Amino acid sequence: MAPITSRNGNLPAVPSLTPFVGRGVEMAEISARLDEVRLLTLTGVGGVGKTRLALETARAVHERYPDGVWLVDLAAVHEPTAVTTATATALGIPDHGGHNTLHRLAAHLTHHHALILLDNCEHLTDPCAELAHTLLHTAPHLRILTTTRHTLGIRGEHLYPVPPLPDDDAAELLRICAAETHGGHRLREAAPAAVARVCAHLDGLPLAIQLAAPRLRALTVEQLADRLADRLGTLDGGTRGVAPRRRTMTAAIEYSYELCDPAERLLWDRLSIFAGSFCLDAAEDVCSGEGIAPTEVLDLLDRLTAQSVILSCEMEGQPRYRMLETIRQYGRARLTGSGQEQRLLRRHRDYFLHLACRVADRWWGPGQVADLARLRADQRNLLIALSFEEDPQATLRLAAALRHHWCADGFLGEGRRCLERALAVAPERSPARAEALWVAGWVALLQGDVPAADTWLAEGAELARELRLPAVTAEVLGFQGLSATFKENWEEARDLHASALSAAALGDERTNILTGFRLAFVLVSLGDQQALGFGRRALALAETCGERWGRAHVLWMLGHAALVRGDHRAAVAYARAACWFQQGFNDTVGTALKLALLAWAGAAGGEYQRSARLLGAAWALRSSTSSSAFGPRSAEQHARCVERLRVALGTEGYAMAFAEGARLDSPARALAYALGAERYDATVPEPARRLLTRREQEVAVMVAQGLSDRKIAAALMLSPRTVESHVRKLLTKIEAGNRAQIAAWWAANQAPLR
Repeated sequence: MAPITSRNGNLPAVPSLTPFVGRGVEMAEISARLDEVRLLTLTGVGGVGKTRLALETARAVHERYPDGVWLVDLAAVHEPTAVTTATATALGIPDHGGHNTLHRLAAHLTHHHALILLDNCEHLTDPCAELAHTLLHTAPHLRILTTTRHTLGIRGEHLYPVPPLPDDDAAELLRICAAETHGGHRLREAAPAAVARVCAHLDGLPLAIQLAAPRLRALTVEQLADRLADRLGTLDGGTRGVAPRRRTMTAAIEYSYELCDPAERLLWDRLSIFAGSFCLDAAEDVCSGEGIAPTEVLDLLDRLTAQSVILSCEMEGQPRYRMLETIRQYGRARLTGSGQEQRLLRRHRDYFLHLACRVADRWWGPGQVADLARLRADQRNLLIALSFEEDPQATLRLAAALRHHWCADGFLGEGRRCLERALAVAPERSPARAEALWVAGWVALLQGDVPAADTWLAEGAELARELRLPAVTAEVLGFQGLSATFKENWEEARDLHASALSAAALGDERTNILTGFRLAFVLVSLGDQQALGFGRRALALAETCGERWGRAHVLWMLGHAALVRGDHRAAVAYARAACWFQQGFNDTVGTALKLALLAWAGAAGGEYQRSARLLGAAWALRSSTSSSAFGPRSAEQHARCVERLRVALGTEGYAMAFAEGARLDSPARALAYALGAERYDATVPEPARRLLTRREQEVAVMVAQGLSDRKIAAALMLSPRTVESHVRKLLTKIEAGNRAQIAAWWAANQAPLR
C-alpha cells in the first residue's frame, strides 16, 4: 500500500511521455457517461489504449471531484485478497492488517465525492467486482471507472468498448512516434497506401504502433509493412484460440524483440524480474553478469527506452524505469524459457535484502525519510523478494531488516503477514529467527495484539540467551518493557527498560534513543524526577545523530511530561515540534500520539475548536489499533479533554468539530493541519438537526467514520450498551437496515467540507 498522497488524488503529476492522439470523441462520451452512471467499465483488447484513455479522461474531469481522482494500478497485484489493500494504499489509507480493510475503506469514502480508477482488472474480476459493489453501496457520491478485458458482471455496471484508432489517427500516431525516433523522414517519403498498410497490420493498436515506429530508422515503410505481414502470418499459425488483435499485439512485441540486438534482448528478459518499477542501481546489480557488464546497463536502458520497450517515470520523487505489463510478461516468458529465472530471482532477492539491511543499519541517522521513500517505491519488489522460497533464512533476515518500513511507514498489516509466513517456514533456532521474533513482537504491539507480542518476545529472549546475541537481548527487553507499559505494570516496565539500556550499552548507542524515551515515559507515569534527565539525554543523542523519527517520539514524551505537571504551553510547544519532525513518515500510530497530545494541551490552553478537530484526526488515524495507541493512562487525559471541549463548544459543536478532524484521514494531511497548513469549516446537516438528537448526531458521525460501538463509547465517555441503544434508534429514525446505510444517509445529508 502504503504511499503519501494529496487530498486531490494520486494521478501522475507529469503526463506520459508517449504521445496521445485523437480519442476526443471517446473522452467526451466517457465524460458524459460518468455524469450519468456510477460504474463505467472500459473494455477492449490489450494494447488498445484503455489505461491511457482512462487516465486522460480522469485528468480532464478531476475538477468535478473535490475529494480527488485516485488511480489503483492492479497490473502487478496477483492475489485476490490484495485488491482491497492495494486500493487502500493508493488512497493513502495505512495497512494495519486484519479483515476490516474493506470496511475502513468504505467508511473512509462515505462522505467523499471522488472518482476511483481501477486499472487492469481482468485477472482479478471477482475481487474487483466485490470491491466496487461494496464501495458503491456505502459511498453514494463515489464514481468508479475500470479498465479490463472482461466485464465485472455486477448490477449497475455500464460498458464502454474502446475501439482501435481510426485510420487517420493511427497514421498520425505512427508519424509522431517515428519522428521521435528519427524515422520521420520515412513517413514523408512513403506512399499513403504503404502507411495505411502498416497501420492495418497493427490493427490501429497504439502500443503496437509505438513498438513498430522505431524500426523506421532502419526500414522503409514498405519494408516494415512487408515484415509485419510475414510476422503476423507466422504467429497466427502458432497462437490459435487467441483473439486476433491479441495475435497482432504479440506480433508487434515479437517483432520488436527480434530486432533488438542480443544484449538488448538479454536485458529485456532480465528486467522482467522486477514488479512495478525499478531504479538504475537495481537494474545494474540484478541484471548484469553473464553477457552484460554493470557499466553497460545504463546504455542498454537508454536504447530500450528509445525503442519504447522501457518507460521513464518518477515515484516518490525518484527517477525510475518501468515496463508495460504486456512487455514485461513477454520478457518473463522468455526468461523462464531460458532457464535463468531462478538465478535472477535469487539476485533480485539478494539485492533487496542488501538494501533493507543497509536501511536498518543506518536508520539512526539523517536519511530516514529518503530511505523509507525508496522502500515505498519498491514495495512490490520487496514482496516479490519475500516470496522467493529458496532460502527461508534469507527471507527471515529480509522480513526483519524491513522493520522500519513496517513500523514507521504504515505497513503494519503487510509486515505482520510477511513475518508470520517467514517464521512459520523457518523454525530452525538461528540468529535470523531471533531477530525476526523481536520485530514481529514490535509489529504486534503497534497493532494492539499484546498476547501475540508476548509470545514472540518470550521465544526471542530464550533464543537470544541460547545463541548469545546481546543486541537481540537488548531489543527484546525493550519491547517487553513496552508490553508491560501497555499493561500499566509500571515497575516491571521500568526495570525492563533499564535492563534494555544496560544491554544496549555494549552495542550501538544510537538504539538508546527509543529505549531512553520509553523509560522516560514510564518514569513520568511513576512520578520519578529522573524522567526528564533520560528524556533530554535521548533528545541530545537524536540531535547528534541527525535523525527525525526518534526525535519526534522524544519530543512527544517531553510534551507529555509538561502536560502532567500542568504546563500546557510547554506541552503545546513540544507537541508542535514533535509534529514537525513526524512529517515525511506514514506512521499512523506515531502521528496519532502527537495529535492527541496537541489536542489535550491545546484544549487546556483554550484552543477548543482546533483541539476537537485534532482529536478527531487522531482517532481516525488510530481507529484500527487498540485504545493503547494514545499511550497508557491516556483515558484520564482524554476524558478531561473531551469534557472541557463539550463544555466550551457544546455537545453538537464538539461532535461536528470532531467529525471535521476525522476527515483528515492521512498522516500527511493531519500533520499539515496541526502545523497550520490546512483549514476546514463545516456545519451540521439540516436534516440531522431536525430528525436526530444531539447525542444521536454524535453517534451517527462516528458510525459514518467506521468506528465500532466500543470505540464510540470510549470517545463519547458512554457505555457500549448505551451506544448500542443509540444505534438502534438511528436505524429506526432513518429507516436504515444496517450501519453502512447510516453512513450513507449521513453522507447524503452532510454539507461538504471546504
